Amino acid sequence: MTESFTVSFKKEVIQIVENGNIILQSPKRKLTLHRWNPGIQTALKSLAYSNHTLDQLRHLVIKNDGLEGLFKFNYYFQKFINLGWICHSVSPLATAIPIAEDYLFNCVNVDWQQQSFSISRFAYFHQSKKQMVLESPLSKAKLILFDWRGAALISKLSEPQTCTSLISGIPNITEIIAQQFIQLLLATKMLSIEDKNPHLVQWEFHDLLFHSRSRAGKHDNPLGVTYRFVNKIKPLPVVKNQTSDKIIELYKPDLKYLAKTDTSLTQVLESRRSIRNYDTTAITIQQLGELLYRCARIKKIIKYDMGETSQRPYPAGGALYELEIYPVINSCDGLESGLYYYQPLEHNLYKISEVNNHVETLLKKACNSSGNHDVPQILLVITARFSRIFWKYQTIGYSLILKHVGVLYQTLYLVATAMKLAPCALGTGDSDLFAKVAGINYYEESSVGEFILGSLKQKDSKI
Repeated sequence: MTESFTVSFKKEVIQIVENGNIILQSPKRKLTLHRWNPGIQTALKSLAYSNHTLDQLRHLVIKNDGLEGLFKFNYYFQKFINLGWICHSVSPLATAIPIAEDYLFNCVNVDWQQQSFSISRFAYFHQSKKQMVLESPLSKAKLILFDWRGAALISKLSEPQTCTSLISGIPNITEIIAQQFIQLLLATKMLSIEDKNPHLVQWEFHDLLFHSRSRAGKHDNPLGVTYRFVNKIKPLPVVKNQTSDKIIELYKPDLKYLAKTDTSLTQVLESRRSIRNYDTTAITIQQLGELLYRCARIKKIIKYDMGETSQRPYPAGGALYELEIYPVINSCDGLESGLYYYQPLEHNLYKISEVNNHVETLLKKACNSSGNHDVPQILLVITARFSRIFWKYQTIGYSLILKHVGVLYQTLYLVATAMKLAPCALGTGDSDLFAKVAGINYYEESSVGEFILGSLKQKDSKI
């Protein structure tokens, strides 16, 4: 069945003849063929197009170079596949384009009379460069669909189909073409196999897609620092514009004094735990001010050609610091209940909203997320201003944000433990609700983490 596909080089692979050698080159790899034969050169030229099958290319080689040339061509062709250079196409439906190295394209024997097929729950459609693309985190290839019939066949495969039932209602598609299309989907791991794999069964679609696309190995997307929006979109400043006229100055602790008197790092690390029940006396505004100062303040702003960075107590990729903190106050001695924004440069709180139904819902949801213990005295909602990261980093942007949430969580945990407060990180929150409460654009800035705080009961205060 492999011989029925038309094959071609990816468009990015170029061929150069130099000093009697054939040089094949892609943006990432270079391969030099020494002592090549005329038939192999003809086959390589033909691979610049997609109108030959592998069987036809082999006949070209045999005609010019004999069996010895064929053995050499077969070796090179398999190497081209492994490098991710060879596309396989089924006319008039689709072409499979490799998106990673160590690519394998293996056709399996199929009992067409007995077997039915369905699309993998990990496969997904999207539009890219005015083409419909089928991808899957299980695959090292993407399928470009030529017209609506390919999309229609994929849609029908949402339910098990035989080749006969699959082509019903699809014009000008024979069973032979359907079999080739199914083989293309099987070879690129687009059809359902996960039910037989206990590890895949436990993955959710969005988790596996996020994992595979935010790390190298299973795609060819640009990865890391690309600055793709330079001269297109202005980078966001380090500090947000003032969000309110109601400003509360916060307490600043004496760090030199704390350096002499604070609990040791080892003691704090060994004592740290999540605490969800609180003392009857509320946490104080002074304690909140000290915690935010020690964990999240801006120490310094650094300006350079590509924008602004800053220094803060916790680490962040590129020193961009996209995370913001919004304290939701239930009970705090010295501070009215409501929603606030923490301004990390001035070390102030900006009051955004009084207590209302939405604010109370945020607190109730935080309580539910913590296992229905005490309603938090303070809920710290952590948001991300996405463009701070996305403007510089590509593909890994959101994964960086989640890493930053983790290090901020740990910083809050350790400082709160040293201060003898009751801290607890939460695993989930309602980003859509918070965007409405805070009056922020969901796609510009959204909540990505939650952390609850309260006063520590006397019995829990021993470190």
